[in-house]
Amino acid sequence: MAWYNRKDKKFKDSEKKSIPDGLWEKCISCDEVLFRPELDKNLCVCHHCQHHFRVSSAVYLDLLLDKGSETQLFSTLESKDFLGFKAGKKYSTQITGAKRKTGDHDAIKVYSGKLNEKPIILGVMNFAFIGGSMGSVVGEAVSRAIKTAGKKKIPLVLICSSGGARMQEGAVSLMQLAKTSAHLAKFSQEGGLYISVLTDPTTGGVTASYGMLGDIILAEPGALIGFAGPRVIKQTIGQDLPKGFQRAEFLLEKGFIDHIVPRSEMKDKLSRLIGLLT
Repeated sequence: MAWYNRKDKKFKDSEKKSIPDGLWEKCISCDEVLFRPELDKNLCVCHHCQHHFRVSSAVYLDLLLDKGSETQLFSTLESKDFLGFKAGKKYSTQITGAKRKTGDHDAIKVYSGKLNEKPIILGVMNFAFIGGSMGSVVGEAVSRAIKTAGKKKIPLVLICSSGGARMQEGAVSLMQLAKTSAHLAKFSQEGGLYISVLTDPTTGGVTASYGMLGDIILAEPGALIGFAGPRVIKQTIGQDLPKGFQRAEFLLEKGFIDHIVPRSEMKDKLSRLIGLLT
């Protein structure tokens, strides 16, 4: 039994080499374990199955706008708890926590900049800020973006990612659907070009308003796009849903979107469309 008695000194926990947190990421689509720095270099797209991970607004800013051309607009807009909403957590506490977590004032950032030397107005939503929910600030920022694009006579591109209207703001959040849609209607009548890009997920009020009102509607591969979520629909109708229901590929087949564009090809695709349509 001599083999059983270890003669070497055991490592103490403090002496063991540790792997830094966040160094590896498991793909939720194919279970491939990915090296985080390599994943970031690949625009957060799995090299094995091409699953597109959710990313921050900074990724789209760096990806789409020419370096040094961007100017952030409407950066002083901030959400207020004007209803004094209380549930499991106060709305004011949620806002403070989301600001601390993301470093953003709300769920959208708007920029004026150039895409391959073509001037555009770019809006990018951030799902990490209270689920990318659309409240008064998002509605106002989108409305101002539309009006600015119309005044400058340049295209508008919105990167959508949202769980829907922000219930903590009640009917005011629902009003943003009509508000943004009205501004887009006027923008379209005046000859403006609006391209919406639907990323994972784009649901609820954003889908029911400016998400689906683009002159051209693009989507990233595998993005969840719909109004109510698939679980809610299944519970409501009591039936199993078709395979791939509410995914970008399903919507393309049914004619709800115009094209699916991988993240790495998005800038070139937008550049070609803007060149052709303006």
